[in-house]
Amino acid sequence: METVLLSAALTSQVTEWLNAYGPILFYLIVWGLVFAGTGFFIGAFIPFITGDSLIFAAGLLAATNDSINIWVLTIGIGLAAFIGDQTGFVLGRHYGRPYLDKRDGPRLKSAIVKSEKFYAELGWWAVVVARFMPWARVLVPAIAGIARMNYYKFLSANFVGAIAWGVGLTLAGYYAATIPAVKTGSYAIATFFIVGSIVAGVRSWLKNRNVA
Repeated sequence: METVLLSAALTSQVTEWLNAYGPILFYLIVWGLVFAGTGFFIGAFIPFITGDSLIFAAGLLAATNDSINIWVLTIGIGLAAFIGDQTGFVLGRHYGRPYLDKRDGPRLKSAIVKSEKFYAELGWWAVVVARFMPWARVLVPAIAGIARMNYYKFLSANFVGAIAWGVGLTLAGYYAATIPAVKTGSYAIATFFIVGSIVAGVRSWLKNRNVA
């Protein structure tokens, strides 16, 4: 699990970005990292820079700096997260699947069949829950594309996930800094989102295991 304590270090880092480049480039840097995390699979290598800690820290900074508009930041993060997952899905569907279809091997064919079954039955929840799990966030959209998950089911799951994760964690950071009663437990807020999603993911996995 991506440790929430990294938000403290990243808050200092994102503050340096703001001081060095100004608010416009700050927005673009944060949005670009969120998009690249899943759209370009960068999150598989540096999950803490492109994931939960980044957007939580950005929300904390927005609460203490008047040059950052929390709604511009939050909406941009939500859109970047949504477009990033859509990109991963399209790459998996149009490039990953044709490549694998040309490969031989019973194990590979079996894995593809199992993936198709999983995403047909539990794919919607998998896409939403994966948002809160660093490496799953990167891989699940592409695998959903490879498994030919129904596009509209993926689209709706991606939208819900982008709102819950991108908007939810950014606002959690913001209100953790602006509401005194919440400030002392700011990291617990983010932990709640992450742990809750992992529990849901385990339940989905156990259900799929029993079905199989």
